[in-house]
Amino acid sequence: MNLETPKKFRGLVNQAHQVAENFFRPLSRKYDKAEHAYPKELDLLAALLDGMNAGSPDAIGATSASKRGAAREQQEGTKNGGNLSALLGVMELCWGDVGLLLAMPRQGLGNAAIAAVANDEQLARFGGTWAAMAITEPGCGSDSAAIRTTAIKDGDHYVLNGEKIFVTSGERADAVVVWATLDKNLGRAAIKSFVVEHGTPGMSVTRLEKKLGIKASDTASISFSDCRVPAANLLGNPEVDVQKGFAGVMETFDNTRPLVAGMAVGVAKASLDRTRELLKKVCTLDYRKPLLSVTHAEATLYRLEAEWEAARLLTLKAAWMADNKLPNSKEASIAKAKAGRVANEVTLKCVELAGVLGYGEDELLEKWARDSKILDIFEGTQQIQLLIVARRLLGKSSSELK
Repeated sequence: MNLETPKKFRGLVNQAHQVAENFFRPLSRKYDKAEHAYPKELDLLAALLDGMNAGSPDAIGATSASKRGAAREQQEGTKNGGNLSALLGVMELCWGDVGLLLAMPRQGLGNAAIAAVANDEQLARFGGTWAAMAITEPGCGSDSAAIRTTAIKDGDHYVLNGEKIFVTSGERADAVVVWATLDKNLGRAAIKSFVVEHGTPGMSVTRLEKKLGIKASDTASISFSDCRVPAANLLGNPEVDVQKGFAGVMETFDNTRPLVAGMAVGVAKASLDRTRELLKKVCTLDYRKPLLSVTHAEATLYRLEAEWEAARLLTLKAAWMADNKLPNSKEASIAKAKAGRVANEVTLKCVELAGVLGYGEDELLEKWARDSKILDIFEGTQQIQLLIVARRLLGKSSSELK
């Protein structure tokens, strides 16, 4: 694994950084103050990204986060593919604004889920669809296996009943990837994911959440009441494989968790970069001096930079493994746990280091601190990630280690 940005991705990374700096940053405060208002400026950017990514295996969007092309790339000798390019793009865009990235059409976690597990026909059919992802329920948060939303086969359709909460882009997206169980008695093995398009009878948005951060992104509650979904919208294999268990839909997380870790790495870097600029105005930063001979503020900054670098490298490794079709469930959870925690610590400490400037709205530091909190929660909380890592290290099943 080469730790430098692959040469073929450097142009895309530079473009993403320019978007973050010149497009996202100027809009950040506007939509932070206008929660639930859709950032219409994103429509043009999304269209440009669609055009830039069309037919490219090196796209920077969520739809390129998949292990699908890994075997072909290995045969051609290519070790850096869609997962790494998507991650590098996400890191740069979240250096600009996490909420605006989450509000970007056709760049949602639902799109990454489709890319990860859909068959070829579904990939073609949902290619231009903006998809949100709905997993969490009122009685089911971090334990995805406890899902109670049901999907009952009825001819050429499945009938969905249940409620989903905290659905990012749940109101604005064209469709929602809904996790539901085909048979509660079969446990995890019966959980499948379905693409449910907005406007489908029986599907309704019941509430929009008011949040601490990522206010540019809408977060919705959605109910399903006898909602008929075409059987062809079940992603992947419709058969219940008790031996494989929950692994089918959980493969989605192997691709999406590194992306969320990348979001955390991006916003943490934004805070570090700005805090470094502010500190340079009052002291000389000299990395050659031992920590015992510098100010507390300098020593704190250096420690945070080291933590950030560790999170970044772990995240790159998880995505690189996905590109090379290596099992990366443990590494994806390690990256998500580390990056989420580091982003929370870094952004809050940077507010502290900047003093009054960090706490006021003249700077984006306080906003980044608020935005970062969700990155340690969604796609699996810190505690759940540590539990997954422990299971992998100890060789325990979910029933053996709870």
